[in-house]
Amino acid sequence: MTKRWPRLGDSGLQVAQVWVASRLVMVLVGVWLMTGNGWSFSQLVGRWDVLHFIAIAQHGYADLTSAAFFPGLPLLLRGGAAIGLPMTVSGVLVALITSALAAAALYRLFGAAAATWWLVAPTAIFTAVGYSEAPFCAAAFWAWYKATKGHDAQAAVLAGVACAFRISGLFLVAGLAVAALTKPGRELPRLVWLVIPVAVLAVFEVYLHGVTGSWTAWLDAQQQGWTRGFSSPWASLMHTVQAGLVSSWPGRLDIAWVFRAEIVSMAVGLAVTIWALWRRRWAWATFTGLQVVAFGTSCWYMSVNRAVLVWFPLWAGLGAATKRARSIASRAVTALAGVVSLGLMVTWAWLFMTGRWAS
Repeated sequence: MTKRWPRLGDSGLQVAQVWVASRLVMVLVGVWLMTGNGWSFSQLVGRWDVLHFIAIAQHGYADLTSAAFFPGLPLLLRGGAAIGLPMTVSGVLVALITSALAAAALYRLFGAAAATWWLVAPTAIFTAVGYSEAPFCAAAFWAWYKATKGHDAQAAVLAGVACAFRISGLFLVAGLAVAALTKPGRELPRLVWLVIPVAVLAVFEVYLHGVTGSWTAWLDAQQQGWTRGFSSPWASLMHTVQAGLVSSWPGRLDIAWVFRAEIVSMAVGLAVTIWALWRRRWAWATFTGLQVVAFGTSCWYMSVNRAVLVWFPLWAGLGAATKRARSIASRAVTALAGVVSLGLMVTWAWLFMTGRWAS
Protein backbone atom coordinates (compact mmCIF):
# COMPACT_ATOMS: atom_id res chain seq x y z
CA MET A 1 0.00 0.00 0.00
CA THR A 2 1.45 3.38 -1.04
CA LYS A 3 2.05 5.73 1.87
CA ARG A 4 0.32 9.11 1.52
CA TRP A 5 2.06 12.18 2.77
CA PRO A 6 -0.11 14.62 4.74
CA ARG A 7 -1.51 17.35 2.55
CA LEU A 8 -1.85 21.01 3.41
CA GLY A 9 -5.49 21.88 4.07
CA ASP A 10 -7.31 23.77 1.37
CA SER A 11 -7.44 27.01 3.36
CA GLY A 12 -3.75 26.73 4.25
CA LEU A 13 -2.96 26.11 0.61
CA GLN A 14 -5.01 29.19 -0.27
CA VAL A 15 -2.87 31.33 2.04
CA ALA A 16 0.31 29.95 0.47
CA GLN A 17 -1.02 30.67 -3.00
CA VAL A 18 -2.00 34.23 -2.09
CA TRP A 19 1.44 34.79 -0.55
CA VAL A 20 3.09 33.70 -3.82
CA ALA A 21 0.66 35.66 -5.99
CA SER A 22 0.88 38.88 -3.98
CA ARG A 23 4.69 38.82 -3.93
CA LEU A 24 4.71 38.03 -7.66
CA VAL A 25 2.48 41.02 -8.41
CA MET A 26 4.93 43.31 -6.64
CA VAL A 27 7.84 41.68 -8.45
CA LEU A 28 6.15 42.37 -11.78
CA VAL A 29 5.70 46.02 -10.84
CA GLY A 30 9.38 46.16 -9.98
CA VAL A 31 10.51 44.46 -13.18
CA TRP A 32 8.38 46.84 -15.23
CA LEU A 33 9.96 49.85 -13.51
CA MET A 34 13.49 48.48 -13.76
CA THR A 35 13.24 47.79 -17.49
CA GLY A 36 11.48 51.06 -18.21
CA ASN A 37 13.91 53.26 -16.28
CA GLY A 38 17.16 51.32 -16.44
CA TRP A 39 17.30 50.97 -12.64
CA SER A 40 19.26 48.33 -10.80
CA PHE A 41 17.64 46.11 -8.18
CA SER A 42 19.29 48.10 -5.39
CA GLN A 43 18.00 51.36 -6.83
CA LEU A 44 14.50 49.92 -7.02
CA VAL A 45 14.22 48.63 -3.44
CA GLY A 46 16.77 50.88 -1.72
CA ARG A 47 14.30 53.65 -0.91
CA TRP A 48 13.43 55.68 2.17
CA ASP A 49 13.83 53.77 5.44
CA VAL A 50 15.70 50.95 3.73
CA LEU A 51 18.63 53.36 3.46
CA HIS A 52 18.38 54.22 7.16
CA PHE A 53 18.50 50.55 8.15
CA ILE A 54 21.48 49.95 5.85
CA ALA A 55 23.31 52.98 7.29
CA ILE A 56 22.79 51.65 10.83
CA ALA A 57 24.01 48.22 9.78
CA GLN A 58 27.14 49.76 8.30
CA HIS A 59 27.95 52.55 10.74
CA GLY A 60 25.88 51.98 13.86
CA TYR A 61 23.96 54.85 15.41
CA ALA A 62 26.38 57.53 14.22
CA ASP A 63 23.56 59.80 13.04
CA LEU A 64 21.44 60.94 15.98
CA THR A 65 18.20 60.67 13.99
CA SER A 66 18.94 56.98 13.39
CA ALA A 67 17.94 56.38 17.02
CA ALA A 68 14.35 56.33 15.73
CA PHE A 69 15.02 52.86 14.28
CA PHE A 70 15.34 49.69 16.31
CA PRO A 71 18.37 47.40 15.83
CA GLY A 72 16.73 44.09 14.88
CA LEU A 73 16.69 44.56 11.12
CA PRO A 74 20.14 46.23 10.87
CA LEU A 75 21.61 43.24 12.73
CA LEU A 76 20.06 40.86 10.20
CA LEU A 77 21.36 42.99 7.33
CA ARG A 78 24.83 42.93 8.83
CA GLY A 79 24.57 39.15 9.14
CA GLY A 80 23.68 38.90 5.46
CA ALA A 81 26.63 41.12 4.53
CA ALA A 82 28.92 38.81 6.49
CA ILE A 83 28.12 36.00 4.05
CA GLY A 84 28.42 38.24 1.01
CA LEU A 85 24.82 39.32 0.39
CA PRO A 86 24.12 42.94 -0.61
CA MET A 87 22.04 44.52 2.13
CA THR A 88 19.18 45.39 -0.21
CA VAL A 89 18.98 41.71 -1.15
CA SER A 90 19.12 40.64 2.50
CA GLY A 91 16.30 43.04 3.31
CA VAL A 92 14.06 41.54 0.64
CA LEU A 93 14.89 37.97 1.70
CA VAL A 94 14.11 38.79 5.33
CA ALA A 95 10.81 40.35 4.24
CA LEU A 96 9.84 37.37 2.09
CA ILE A 97 10.55 34.82 4.80
CA THR A 98 8.98 36.76 7.67
CA SER A 99 5.91 37.80 5.68
CA ALA A 100 5.25 34.10 5.08
CA LEU A 101 5.69 33.41 8.79
CA ALA A 102 3.37 36.28 9.70
CA ALA A 103 0.69 35.04 7.30
CA ALA A 104 1.02 31.54 8.77
CA ALA A 105 0.49 32.94 12.27
CA LEU A 106 -2.61 34.86 11.19
CA TYR A 107 -3.91 31.67 9.58
CA ARG A 108 -3.44 29.81 12.85
CA LEU A 109 -5.04 32.63 14.84
CA PHE A 110 -7.99 33.66 12.70
CA GLY A 111 -8.15 31.55 9.55
CA ALA A 112 -7.30 31.88 5.88
CA ALA A 113 -9.42 34.96 5.17
CA ALA A 114 -7.60 37.08 7.77
CA ALA A 115 -4.20 36.04 6.40
CA THR A 116 -5.35 36.72 2.84
CA TRP A 117 -6.48 40.26 3.64
CA TRP A 118 -3.12 40.96 5.31
CA LEU A 119 -1.17 39.68 2.32
CA VAL A 120 -3.00 41.98 -0.12
CA ALA A 121 -3.15 44.98 2.22
CA PRO A 122 -2.70 48.36 0.46
CA THR A 123 0.73 48.89 2.04
CA ALA A 124 1.91 45.29 1.58
CA ILE A 125 4.99 46.58 -0.26
CA PHE A 126 6.50 47.25 3.16
CA THR A 127 6.35 43.51 3.85
CA ALA A 128 8.32 42.80 0.66
CA VAL A 129 11.33 45.14 1.04
CA GLY A 130 13.86 45.90 3.78
CA TYR A 131 11.47 47.41 6.31
CA SER A 132 10.76 46.22 9.85
CA GLU A 133 7.03 45.54 9.43
CA ALA A 134 7.30 41.93 8.22
CA PRO A 135 9.77 40.67 10.86
CA PHE A 136 7.85 42.47 13.59
CA CYS A 137 4.55 40.97 12.45
CA ALA A 138 6.05 37.49 12.24
CA ALA A 139 7.31 37.64 15.83
CA ALA A 140 4.31 39.54 17.24
CA PHE A 141 1.61 37.41 15.60
CA TRP A 142 3.27 34.19 16.67
CA ALA A 143 3.74 35.61 20.18
CA TRP A 144 0.02 36.27 20.35
CA TYR A 145 -0.77 32.81 19.04
CA LYS A 146 1.47 31.18 21.64
CA ALA A 147 -0.13 33.29 24.36
CA THR A 148 -3.60 32.10 23.33
CA LYS A 149 -2.38 28.51 23.65
CA GLY A 150 -0.95 29.09 27.14
CA HIS A 151 2.69 28.82 26.05
CA ASP A 152 3.72 31.84 28.11
CA ALA A 153 7.49 31.42 27.91
CA GLN A 154 7.46 31.05 24.14
CA ALA A 155 5.11 34.01 23.80
CA ALA A 156 7.42 36.17 25.90
CA VAL A 157 10.52 35.20 23.91
CA LEU A 158 8.77 35.93 20.63
CA ALA A 159 7.52 39.25 22.01
CA GLY A 160 11.11 40.03 22.93
CA VAL A 161 12.13 39.38 19.33
CA ALA A 162 9.33 41.70 18.15
CA CYS A 163 10.58 44.41 20.54
CA ALA A 164 13.96 44.35 18.79
CA PHE A 165 12.34 45.55 15.55
CA ARG A 166 9.81 48.28 16.33
CA ILE A 167 8.49 50.53 19.07
CA SER A 168 5.20 48.69 18.41
CA GLY A 169 6.66 46.02 20.68
CA LEU A 170 5.85 48.27 23.63
CA PHE A 171 2.16 48.13 22.73
CA LEU A 172 2.41 44.39 22.16
CA VAL A 173 3.69 43.94 25.71
CA ALA A 174 0.82 46.07 27.02
CA GLY A 175 -1.68 43.96 25.09
CA LEU A 176 -0.16 40.71 26.37
CA ALA A 177 -0.23 42.08 29.91
CA VAL A 178 -3.95 42.86 29.63
CA ALA A 179 -4.52 39.41 28.12
CA ALA A 180 -2.73 37.87 31.10
CA LEU A 181 -4.80 39.82 33.59
CA THR A 182 -8.14 39.09 31.94
CA LYS A 183 -7.62 35.35 31.57
CA PRO A 184 -8.45 33.56 34.83
CA GLY A 185 -5.68 31.59 36.49
CA ARG A 186 -1.89 32.00 36.51
CA GLU A 187 -2.03 35.77 36.01
CA LEU A 188 1.21 36.39 37.92
CA PRO A 189 3.36 33.82 36.07
CA ARG A 190 2.14 35.22 32.74
CA LEU A 191 3.09 38.74 33.79
CA VAL A 192 6.48 37.63 35.09
CA TRP A 193 7.37 36.14 31.71
CA LEU A 194 6.82 39.56 30.14
CA VAL A 195 10.00 40.71 31.85
CA ILE A 196 11.76 39.28 28.78
CA PRO A 197 10.37 41.72 26.16
CA VAL A 198 10.53 44.59 28.65
CA ALA A 199 14.22 43.80 29.13
CA VAL A 200 14.81 43.98 25.37
CA LEU A 201 13.29 47.46 25.27
CA ALA A 202 15.31 48.48 28.34
CA VAL A 203 18.60 47.25 26.86
CA PHE A 204 18.03 49.28 23.69
CA GLU A 205 17.20 52.36 25.77
CA VAL A 206 20.40 51.94 27.80
CA TYR A 207 22.39 51.43 24.61
CA LEU A 208 21.01 54.64 23.08
CA HIS A 209 21.87 56.50 26.27
CA GLY A 210 25.42 55.21 26.02
CA VAL A 211 25.68 56.41 22.41
CA THR A 212 23.88 59.74 22.70
CA GLY A 213 24.06 60.60 26.39
CA SER A 214 20.29 61.12 26.44
CA TRP A 215 17.48 59.07 27.95
CA THR A 216 15.10 60.57 25.40
CA ALA A 217 17.18 59.74 22.31
CA TRP A 218 14.35 57.90 20.57
CA LEU A 219 11.86 60.72 21.12
CA ASP A 220 14.45 63.34 20.15
CA ALA A 221 15.18 61.48 16.90
CA GLN A 222 11.47 61.36 16.05
CA GLN A 223 11.19 65.10 16.60
CA GLN A 224 14.36 66.07 14.74
CA GLY A 225 13.95 63.71 11.81
CA TRP A 226 10.19 63.60 11.26
CA THR A 227 8.64 66.46 13.29
CA ARG A 228 6.93 64.00 15.59
CA GLY A 229 6.70 66.02 18.77
CA PHE A 230 3.77 65.78 21.12
CA SER A 231 0.60 67.64 20.19
CA SER A 232 -3.06 67.73 21.17
CA PRO A 233 -5.34 65.35 19.23
CA TRP A 234 -7.12 68.30 17.61
CA ALA A 235 -3.89 70.00 16.54
CA SER A 236 -2.55 66.68 15.23
CA LEU A 237 -5.64 66.21 13.07
CA MET A 238 -5.53 69.79 11.78
CA HIS A 239 -1.83 69.51 10.90
CA THR A 240 -2.54 66.33 8.94
CA VAL A 241 -5.50 67.90 7.15
CA GLN A 242 -3.22 70.80 6.19
CA ALA A 243 -0.58 68.32 4.97
CA GLY A 244 -3.24 66.67 2.84
CA LEU A 245 -3.84 69.82 0.83
CA VAL A 246 -2.35 69.85 -2.65
CA SER A 247 -1.30 73.47 -2.09
CA SER A 248 0.97 72.34 0.76
CA TRP A 249 3.16 70.33 -1.61
CA PRO A 250 3.49 72.12 -4.99
CA GLY A 251 4.26 69.57 -7.66
CA ARG A 252 4.03 66.64 -5.20
CA LEU A 253 0.49 65.33 -5.41
CA ASP A 254 1.66 61.98 -4.00
CA ILE A 255 2.51 63.48 -0.61
CA ALA A 256 -0.87 65.15 -0.24
CA TRP A 257 -2.75 61.98 -1.09
CA VAL A 258 -0.68 59.82 1.26
CA PHE A 259 -1.39 62.22 4.14
CA ARG A 260 -5.09 61.93 3.31
CA ALA A 261 -4.70 58.18 3.52
CA GLU A 262 -3.11 58.62 6.96
CA ILE A 263 -6.39 60.14 8.16
CA VAL A 264 -8.30 57.17 6.76
CA SER A 265 -5.91 54.76 8.49
CA MET A 266 -6.40 56.59 11.79
CA ALA A 267 -10.16 56.28 11.37
CA VAL A 268 -9.72 52.56 10.74
CA GLY A 269 -7.62 52.22 13.90
CA LEU A 270 -10.23 54.07 15.95
CA ALA A 271 -13.02 51.92 14.52
CA VAL A 272 -11.09 48.72 15.28
CA THR A 273 -10.48 49.87 18.85
CA ILE A 274 -14.16 50.67 19.40
CA TRP A 275 -15.17 47.34 17.84
CA ALA A 276 -12.73 45.48 20.11
CA LEU A 277 -14.12 47.27 23.18
CA TRP A 278 -17.67 46.45 22.09
CA ARG A 279 -16.69 42.80 21.73
CA ARG A 280 -14.95 42.99 25.13
CA ARG A 281 -11.65 42.06 23.56
CA TRP A 282 -9.75 44.13 26.10
CA ALA A 283 -6.28 43.02 25.03
CA TRP A 284 -7.02 43.70 21.35
CA ALA A 285 -8.35 47.15 22.24
CA THR A 286 -5.25 47.87 24.31
CA PHE A 287 -2.84 46.87 21.56
CA THR A 288 -4.55 48.88 18.82
CA GLY A 289 -5.94 51.70 20.93
CA LEU A 290 -2.61 52.69 22.48
CA GLN A 291 -1.12 53.00 19.01
CA VAL A 292 -4.03 55.16 17.87
CA VAL A 293 -3.49 57.41 20.91
CA ALA A 294 0.25 57.62 20.20
CA PHE A 295 -0.26 58.54 16.54
CA GLY A 296 -3.10 60.90 17.42
CA THR A 297 -0.99 62.92 19.86
CA SER A 298 1.93 63.42 17.49
CA CYS A 299 2.41 66.63 15.49
CA TRP A 300 0.73 64.93 12.53
CA TYR A 301 -0.30 61.46 11.45
CA MET A 302 2.69 59.78 9.84
CA SER A 303 3.37 56.13 9.02
CA VAL A 304 -0.09 55.11 10.22
CA ASN A 305 -0.64 53.59 6.77
CA ARG A 306 2.19 51.17 7.55
CA ALA A 307 1.19 50.63 11.18
CA VAL A 308 -2.13 49.21 9.95
CA LEU A 309 -0.15 46.12 8.95
CA VAL A 310 0.64 45.26 12.58
CA TRP A 311 -2.97 45.68 13.82
CA PHE A 312 -3.93 42.02 13.88
CA PRO A 313 -7.41 42.78 15.34
CA LEU A 314 -8.19 44.51 12.04
CA TRP A 315 -7.30 41.41 10.02
CA ALA A 316 -9.20 39.25 12.48
CA GLY A 317 -12.30 41.39 11.98
CA LEU A 318 -12.00 41.38 8.19
CA GLY A 319 -11.51 37.63 8.24
CA ALA A 320 -14.61 37.14 10.37
CA ALA A 321 -16.67 39.44 8.13
CA THR A 322 -15.54 37.50 5.07
CA LYS A 323 -16.62 34.21 6.62
CA ARG A 324 -20.05 35.67 7.37
CA ALA A 325 -20.52 36.89 3.79
CA ARG A 326 -23.03 34.36 2.49
CA SER A 327 -25.50 36.36 0.44
CA ILE A 328 -24.75 37.33 -3.15
CA ALA A 329 -24.68 41.01 -2.22
CA SER A 330 -22.26 40.56 0.68
CA ARG A 331 -19.97 38.37 -1.40
CA ALA A 332 -20.01 40.95 -4.18
CA VAL A 333 -19.02 43.66 -1.69
CA THR A 334 -16.24 41.45 -0.33
CA ALA A 335 -14.94 40.74 -3.84
CA LEU A 336 -15.02 44.45 -4.71
CA ALA A 337 -13.13 45.29 -1.52
CA GLY A 338 -10.52 42.71 -2.46
CA VAL A 339 -10.07 44.22 -5.92
CA VAL A 340 -9.75 47.72 -4.44
CA SER A 341 -7.18 46.52 -1.89
CA LEU A 342 -5.18 44.77 -4.60
CA GLY A 343 -5.27 47.90 -6.76
CA LEU A 344 -4.06 50.01 -3.86
CA MET A 345 -1.32 47.48 -3.18
CA VAL A 346 -0.04 47.89 -6.75
CA THR A 347 -0.29 51.68 -6.48
CA TRP A 348 1.62 51.74 -3.19
CA ALA A 349 4.30 49.48 -4.63
CA TRP A 350 4.67 51.91 -7.53
CA LEU A 351 4.88 54.88 -5.14
CA PHE A 352 7.63 53.26 -3.09
CA MET A 353 9.67 51.84 -5.96
CA THR A 354 9.65 55.16 -7.84
CA GLY A 355 10.89 57.03 -4.77
CA ARG A 356 7.67 58.93 -4.18
CA TRP A 357 6.35 59.49 -0.67
CA ALA A 358 4.69 56.28 0.48
CA SER A 359 4.26 56.82 4.25
